Amino acid sequence: MSLAFLFPGQGSQAVGMGAELAEAFAESREVFGEVDEALGQSLSRLMREGPIEELTLTQNAQPALMAVSLAAMAALKGQFGVTVERAAFVAGHSLGEYSALAAAGALGLADTARLLRRRGEAMQRAVPVGAGAMASLIGPKADVALAEAAARAGEKAGVCVVANDNNAGNVVISGDKAAVDLAIAEAKTLGARAVPLNVSAPFHCPLMAPAAREMAEALAEVSISAPRAPVVTNVTARPTLDPDAIRALLVEQVTGRVRWRESIEWLAGEGGVTRFAEAGAGKVLTGMVKRIAPDSEAVSLNTPADFEAFAKALA
Repeated sequence: MSLAFLFPGQGSQAVGMGAELAEAFAESREVFGEVDEALGQSLSRLMREGPIEELTLTQNAQPALMAVSLAAMAALKGQFGVTVERAAFVAGHSLGEYSALAAAGALGLADTARLLRRRGEAMQRAVPVGAGAMASLIGPKADVALAEAAARAGEKAGVCVVANDNNAGNVVISGDKAAVDLAIAEAKTLGARAVPLNVSAPFHCPLMAPAAREMAEALAEVSISAPRAPVVTNVTARPTLDPDAIRALLVEQVTGRVRWRESIEWLAGEGGVTRFAEAGAGKVLTGMVKRIAPDSEAVSLNTPADFEAFAKALA
């Protein structure tokens, strides 16, 4: 079976995430320690003890979720002999793309932690709190075409675009608050349920341009190597091994659409992937895969028991 490792994005954070890995595996503890050192902060303690309000802050959630994903991959390699090279591809949702790149050796762990801290801070600074908004359009009719129609209606009041194409029935819009509010009303008229998201900024839309400029500067200062497995990127929904392309796409990703549905469709189709493994916190991506590619196998790797069962299945 052809394998792809997947890495979750913001929204999967929870107090206590990673604690079981740290207790069970020295390799995971080493990852958490290196991230703490890189940030000059006991992020691992915040992950373990909370409060959730502080953990959910973008500048904390982004490196924390990456740390759990890399702790999982370190345990898989050290304890079960499963390396990233076993995968035909890797992919991550939004910040998870950084996790994918770090897992595949394209970025160093400390650099990735610092980049995600800066990315979170830059995204938060880009738009004043309350000026932007995001909403999830849900239901059988909630596809990209409906979301784009709703966004066009919202554009009468400002910036409004499709931010995340997660799967059929779950598409996210982002932009100025007044524009998103108008788009929500239009989406309901078109037959979708619209749920405003509790986020601190309007991610993946043109309002994030200041953050994209800041990330271009930050990414210019770090070394990016060719990954040991091709990375299917959010912006293109296609794989790449080119470090220069990776650098440019990470900048474009800040304002661009997360093409997750297209990524999974490509992986399960042309990519030939039949087994997906979500490494890190939660099971959000596993659920999306089951909706996008129902004939494939999708598992979440959260606990030592998950790792053991996964390793046995690969043997």
